[in-house]
Amino acid sequence: AVVSTQSTGTAAMSDDEDTQMEGAPEAEEEQEIVECKLTEQLCGDSLSLLCKIGNGLSLAYVKMELKGKALTDISIISAFVHVRYLDLSDNKLESLAPLSSLTHLLTLKADNNRLTSASLPAMPYLQRASFQNNKITDTEGITHPLLEVLNLNNNQITKASFDGEALRKLSILEMRGNQLTSTAGLGLPKLQRLYLGENQITELVDLDKCVALKILHLRGNGETTNPIEKLDGFSKNMIALQYLNLRGSKVASLKTEIKKLNCLPMLRGLILKDSPVAKEEEYRIEIIMNLRNLERLDKDIFTDEERQEAQELYRQREEEGKLSESNPEGAMFLD
Repeated sequence: AVVSTQSTGTAAMSDDEDTQMEGAPEAEEEQEIVECKLTEQLCGDSLSLLCKIGNGLSLAYVKMELKGKALTDISIISAFVHVRYLDLSDNKLESLAPLSSLTHLLTLKADNNRLTSASLPAMPYLQRASFQNNKITDTEGITHPLLEVLNLNNNQITKASFDGEALRKLSILEMRGNQLTSTAGLGLPKLQRLYLGENQITELVDLDKCVALKILHLRGNGETTNPIEKLDGFSKNMIALQYLNLRGSKVASLKTEIKKLNCLPMLRGLILKDSPVAKEEEYRIEIIMNLRNLERLDKDIFTDEERQEAQELYRQREEEGKLSESNPEGAMFLD
C-alpha cells in the first residue's frame, strides 16, 4: 500500500466520559499464541477517511480499523505514517513499538490486548488514548503534550508517575480496576475528571495539585471495597471539586472525618453509600450541618426540612456548649 493512499481507521473513542468502566474480561486460560502478522493487504482493506495531508496538495487515508484481527505483529504499520485514527483493540499485541513513526496520530485505541506497557515516544498531536483491559504495570512513557483523555482501566498498575509538565492538557483520566494504593503521582493541574474506583487506595496525597478537578471517583464496586478510612488528603487548593464519590469506603466517623471536606468550597455532590458512616444516626442531618453548601448526598437532594432540622440541631448543640471542640467550623452553618 502506498503511503499517500493510507487511511487512519481508528474508530473515535467514546465521548461519554461519565460511563462506568466496562467489565474486565474473564481471565484467559494460558494457551499457545498463534503468530499473526499484519499484512499490507489487511492494512489496505482497513483504511478509510480520505483527507488532505502536508501542504494540502496530496491526499491520504487517515483512519485504520484493525479491531479483532488476532494480531500479534504489526511491524508493517510503521510505513503508514499518515494515520491519525487507529484502533488496535481486541488483538494479542504485546508491544506498540511499531507506532513510533505514526507521529500524526490523534486517537489511539489498544484495548483488550496483552500490553505490559503503554510507553511510546511523545506523540505531538495525540489527544485521546485508551489502553484498558491489558496487563500494563506502570505509567512510564506517557508524555504526549496534547493528550486530553487517557483510559487505563483494568490493568495492573500499582503506582502512578505522571509528568504534569508533559501532560499539560490531560483533563480526563480513568484508572479504575488497577492496584493503586495511593493517589501519589496523580497531581495533574489541568485534570478535571479522575476515576479511581476499584483500587486499593488508602492514602490520599498530591490532590492539592489538582486545582481544576471537578469530579473524583474513589468508589468500590460489588465485593471490591474502598479501603479509604481517613479524608486527610483534601485541600483548599481544590477550588473546582464539585462531585466526590466515596461509596463503599471505610470512613466511619462523622465528627472527625466529614468536617475535613469543609475546605472544598464548590462541593455539591457527595456519595458515602455503603460506608460505615452512612449507618450513623442522623447521618444526613450531620452531613449537611458540616457541609452546608452540599446539595446532594448519595444522589438524593437535601430538602428544606432537612436543612431546617440541621439548623435547629446546631442551635441546640450551641446552647449545650457542644460545638466548640467537636465542630469548631459549625458556626459557618448560621452565616
